[in-house]
Amino acid sequence: MVLRRLLAALLHSPQLVERLSESRPIRRAAQLTAFALLQAQLRGQDAARRLQDLAAGPAGSLCRRAGRFRDTFTQELRRGLRGRSGPPPGSQRGPGGNI
Repeated sequence: MVLRRLLAALLHSPQLVERLSESRPIRRAAQLTAFALLQAQLRGQDAARRLQDLAAGPAGSLCRRAGRFRDTFTQELRRGLRGRSGPPPGSQRGPGGNI
């Protein structure tokens, strides 16, 4: 509690804040933070541009790809279920199911 009050009093001192802002470690930390934020912004813009290009590609290509994925998924699912032995899931009765 005392440490918190002391730290708050120090950080509310304009002279101390200015001296800290002029120090090399604080300036370097600010540079690294600005660099990281700029890189994240540029990567986000690049990803958004690539998504727009993908969606605006040949008419319906995204829909065709989604349809192909759906068809392949259902075929694989059916093939996997046919390969199983025993009754299909959900047809088994649990405890008290024969009543």
